[in-house]
Amino acid sequence: MSEEYDVTFIDRDETSARFLVRGVTPAFANGIRRAMLADVPTLSIDTVRVIENSSVMFDEQIALRLGLIPLTTPDDYRPDDTVTLAIDVEGPDTAYSGDLVSSDEQVQPAEADVPIIDLKEGQRLELEADAELGYGKDHAKHQGGVAVGYRHLQRVAVVGEKSEFEDEEPRILRGVIEDDGELVDTEAFEHDLTNRYPGKELEVTDVPNAFVFDVETDGSMPIDDLVLKAAESLSTRADELEDAVQL
Repeated sequence: MSEEYDVTFIDRDETSARFLVRGVTPAFANGIRRAMLADVPTLSIDTVRVIENSSVMFDEQIALRLGLIPLTTPDDYRPDDTVTLAIDVEGPDTAYSGDLVSSDEQVQPAEADVPIIDLKEGQRLELEADAELGYGKDHAKHQGGVAVGYRHLQRVAVVGEKSEFEDEEPRILRGVIEDDGELVDTEAFEHDLTNRYPGKELEVTDVPNAFVFDVETDGSMPIDDLVLKAAESLSTRADELEDAVQL
């Protein structure tokens, strides 16, 4: 990213983050959002070979559920690479994502407690499945960013005092505000500005070219990797366009 851009993380963990980016246009902000949803490849189960399925669910339904289980995606995987996962569970029991055994220890279900099927006495599920890289723009099961959004950073300034006879109605804002240079999560005052500034006349404005992103991943990769790979995909496409124009 350009040195003119300024990124400030407000909060983050392995799978979610909120961060402020200054110095970007609305078009660029939307491009990053779309790239996180569509252009960062993740592994997902694509082919299923059923050995035994005596459950009440059709093979195709089992395959659909398996395809929607997020898998950790190492950096070194390429489009033609395949990893095999197997499961063998006999009832009475519940088959969970954590029961999948991978041929590559780097590739595991992002969550171990996703239920696949409840098996009754005498029922069994045994199968093998191949996982491949894919893009969210081709299928939703490859969307590493499951919740990605942004909004303008808003600046709040006190411009005067309310009349003592003036009714104070709730003034709701959601996200992050800037108050005298300080970034404040609106959850801190229950999203109601009148809780933070009782009796005050306020002016709320959008900060130009400053956007607060809320991003959550499906666990297939750390949040930092998702954001950086999305930015890299934009850079790659820009380079490809520049090369094409010069031909």
